[in-house]
Amino acid sequence: MSSFIVVLDTCVLFPSALRDTLLRAAEANLYRVYFTNDILEDLRRNLISHRGVAENKAQDLIDTIKGAFPESLIAHHRSLIPSMPINEKDRHVLAAAVACSAQVIVTQNLKDFPQSSLASFGVEAQAPDEFLVHLFYLARKGVAEVVVMQASDLQYPPKTTAELLNTLKQHAPNFVSLVRRELGLPS
Repeated sequence: MSSFIVVLDTCVLFPSALRDTLLRAAEANLYRVYFTNDILEDLRRNLISHRGVAENKAQDLIDTIKGAFPESLIAHHRSLIPSMPINEKDRHVLAAAVACSAQVIVTQNLKDFPQSSLASFGVEAQAPDEFLVHLFYLARKGVAEVVVMQASDLQYPPKTTAELLNTLKQHAPNFVSLVRRELGLPS
């Protein structure tokens, strides 16, 4: 199992293709993923309110994530939340990262996680594109296999690897370019 520890913020779990890529990479032991009930509850609420996902379907997704990563749920971070030196709504994410000794928080909201506030905890905030690019350079074959398997598992609707990469491009364009090159797919 990888010793590279990462907390995923709600915003990177919201887009389904990106969530699937990130979680499959963790499942392939390319890194160790962590999250909290708060992060997953935030995801559930946002899927219902912003995507119109039925409550039972949103809960099924959360239950599936928890079932796939039972050791990844952080619960011992609550006492750290008040002391985190970032905005109130994101303190729980940094507290989770500190509690599990994460090196990285993957988030779309980099402005909410200024490096000057994270440095003393040994944590870095990275956009999903930057994180996936780093992961690619650490394990290019493994990452490429994750994407190919992800595409082959899609059924509703089915997608080719190239189509999946087109979807991922809006969240991780540099990563997509690297994977295309690795797989010999046109840009």
